[in-house]
Amino acid sequence: MQRQHSHQQDQDFSDVDGSGLIAALSALLPAEALLTAVEDLKAYECDGLSAYRALPLAVALPENEAQVIGVLRTCYQRGVPVVARGAGTGLSGGALPHRHGVVLSLAKMKRILSLDPAARLAVVQPGVRNLAITEAAAPHGLYYAPDPSSQIACSIGGNIAENSGGVHCLKYGLTVHNVVRIRLVTIDGEVLEIGNHGLDAPGYDVLALLIGSEGLLGVVTEATVKLTPKPELAQVVMASFDDIEKAGDAVAAIIAAGIIPAGLEMMDKAATAAVEPFVKAGYDLNADAILLCESDGTPEEVAEEVAAMRAVLQQSGATEIRVSRDEAERVRFWAGRKAAFPAVGRISPDYYCMDGTIPRKRIAEMLKAIAAMEKKYGLRCANVFHAGDGNLHPLIMYDANIPGELERTEAFGAEILELSVKLGGTITGEHGVGFEKINAMCVQFASEELAAFHRIKSAFDAKGLLNPDKAVPTLHRCAEFGRMHVHAGQLSHPELPRF
Repeated sequence: MQRQHSHQQDQDFSDVDGSGLIAALSALLPAEALLTAVEDLKAYECDGLSAYRALPLAVALPENEAQVIGVLRTCYQRGVPVVARGAGTGLSGGALPHRHGVVLSLAKMKRILSLDPAARLAVVQPGVRNLAITEAAAPHGLYYAPDPSSQIACSIGGNIAENSGGVHCLKYGLTVHNVVRIRLVTIDGEVLEIGNHGLDAPGYDVLALLIGSEGLLGVVTEATVKLTPKPELAQVVMASFDDIEKAGDAVAAIIAAGIIPAGLEMMDKAATAAVEPFVKAGYDLNADAILLCESDGTPEEVAEEVAAMRAVLQQSGATEIRVSRDEAERVRFWAGRKAAFPAVGRISPDYYCMDGTIPRKRIAEMLKAIAAMEKKYGLRCANVFHAGDGNLHPLIMYDANIPGELERTEAFGAEILELSVKLGGTITGEHGVGFEKINAMCVQFASEELAAFHRIKSAFDAKGLLNPDKAVPTLHRCAEFGRMHVHAGQLSHPELPRF
């Protein structure tokens, strides 16, 4: 069974007046926009990280900004925690409810307010699906570049909270590079407009601070996003390797050659074995690893870049190289990569997806270490990741119904994150810290850095009501974590490299 959300909370909200809160919210929202029955709350007890669950006091579903403001002001006045939620596809427990708080779902705010093809901008509400922006822009030859694997379902508000990426983030950037303006409501109901429709905004770059802040600083009610011209042509080069180390070295060699593909992804043998029966993407099941390298642009640019990538891949020891023959085959190659998570879900009762990021040149080293960890913890792991920027997504397979397996899985994941830091990387690339990686923050950051993070949090939310006990640990928590961790003999040295 999945574990209930029972970790020690750093703030005590046990004195919240639940009945008074619900009465106050009922006066603000239509009856259908406030959920309090247990059977309704169950649908919100977790996000895509289903290993941890909790029931909130209530779920509010505002239909407009005024209602968002009303909910936040009510909770602020009563000292009630608020967890903002998009589509619930997050993978770090960032939308895990607080049992003494309110889930603020932005799912009903799903309108595209305007689309300006000349300026290449779209103004959208937070509940708009990522893919819906591309669908609306397609008649103008435009699209929204960030494309997480969950883009068919994930919302732009959630993308902003987590600074989501996708398979094309290497060339076109993360969410932070594709959002130019947001409207944000603070916990006390103040509306802020951050950024503008120009190339830059005066003053500090507060927009970049807010994107990726995981709902700790405010609630987004509107966003202006960039639209990118659809390229004339795109082709995928799929390369097979009989050795993971060769594939990892090939990634570094492509970038070293001055080539920046539109996408550069890697899957190991366990991942392709899970995906191929599910999607029938045409993957080489005999290869220890495959690379998917996409080139886009004019036909001439694509031909030149594909030839350059083929040469590098051949020199790196690729055993087979295939180039997509048409758009249907290109889409099929990517469909396999994007379906890796559900494909693994078909062959394992549960899986735990990590999100460490390391320097490209250390990919082979990390994959060898993960193979050793599989034996150490007695668990299988399939590896799929954004190889171009070193963002790993190991999928640790387990069965939550078997006593001890979730705990071993957590330890496996924690070791991957610690090694990511040791190798010069970071604990998350795009999934966020949330609840899942909060202890890993103690590994990466010193107490002075964590204190600075808390000062930023306090400037926006002095009462600590927005998404409490997530993303940034208290110094007390890190002290406890360090004592437990060293006692368990899992750290060889207390001073790990950090950013």
